[in-house]
Amino acid sequence: MSESWIIQNLENALGVWNDKLAEIWQLITMSPSAFKGGTIWGIVLSVHGALQAIGYALLVLFFTMGVMKTCGSFAELKRPEQAIKLFIRFAIAKGVISYGMDLMLALMNIVQGITGTIMNSSGFGTPQGTILPTEIVTAVEACSFFESIPLWAVTLIGSLFIWILSFVMILTVYGRFFRLYMYTAIAPIPLSSFAGEPTQSIGISFIKSYAAVCLEGAVIVMSCIIFSVFAASPPVVDTSAVAASMIWSYIGEVIFNMLVLVGTIKMSDRVVREMMGL
Repeated sequence: MSESWIIQNLENALGVWNDKLAEIWQLITMSPSAFKGGTIWGIVLSVHGALQAIGYALLVLFFTMGVMKTCGSFAELKRPEQAIKLFIRFAIAKGVISYGMDLMLALMNIVQGITGTIMNSSGFGTPQGTILPTEIVTAVEACSFFESIPLWAVTLIGSLFIWILSFVMILTVYGRFFRLYMYTAIAPIPLSSFAGEPTQSIGISFIKSYAAVCLEGAVIVMSCIIFSVFAASPPVVDTSAVAASMIWSYIGEVIFNMLVLVGTIKMSDRVVREMMGL
């Protein structure tokens, strides 16, 4: 490692960025049940099981509301086709609540398979890290004390931006994990709305929203792959320029690429929702 504080500061900032990018890659391929040793998932399962009782109570309520709104009179309930239709709806709604966890896990596994296909077909085992070019290291180490003073300011500003973008990026991915947990925990309540025809739109919207959160992983992976292509082709360094200009130009382009990646990750929720018509 270089003895220059300027180089060390930049390398530390880029190291934090590369670590967070690698952590994102690991989180996207990780099952929620394995996250943090499965402790959070155990709590989610407990809450889900407790809310199933409330879901069954709401099931009866929504079913009764649906019968009252869809059937004009009691005589209409005596029609065999109408009675069978209501019985099938009730049975399906009860099954959705009872096996809602299995259905959600199956949907999650399907999306994980899509994400894995994207990763394998792209040829990227891990995201490409950003490395400080040797031309910049050489130019900075050749600077005198007074020449390096403006470099300190440039380096501090650039490193601060890189640190902030690193944590914004990782927090966005953690937020997706927490949304998956919350959707899974409270699932019995919105799923109970399938019992009534007037309220079934609540359950449909819930499933579509849950699928959208799962699909965010595929969009995030695509964003990381595109960024890796940019990182594999680092900005061209003008060796004829002064060291301050070289660093400013390099950091500016690197931060721009990082901003594009972070912006895409943060907009992944909106992109998927637009795709699904939400």
